[in-house]
Amino acid sequence: MGIAVEFTPDMALRNINEFKEGRKKEEECVPENLEKDRVYAFLKADQRHYCMVAESPLVETKGGGNLSRPLAAVRILEATHYFDESGKVWTKGKYKVIDIFDPEDGTCHFDNYSIIK
Repeated sequence: MGIAVEFTPDMALRNINEFKEGRKKEEECVPENLEKDRVYAFLKADQRHYCMVAESPLVETKGGGNLSRPLAAVRILEATHYFDESGKVWTKGKYKVIDIFDPEDGTCHFDNYSIIK
């Protein structure tokens, strides 16, 4: 038996409507009004590992690897793995918004997973 672990190069969260319609917790979604320099909580299913020494893209996911262009550059501040009451593994933590992008402007903000300044 192996240990299922995912190494995640980005912070992929759901659209805030998933929370408003009761399908996801608020921490699983991109905040409605992202603010630069603000710290937000996140929650992801399963055991995930994030890069904490560099900025990562914040993207919106529809699931199945369907990701938006980067919405922001974030710094992961903390990540903790835990079991919920049903025995499912989750990863929770906090991230800080470093910069906010317009995903529609076509500008490239990351080269692979390095931020372009």
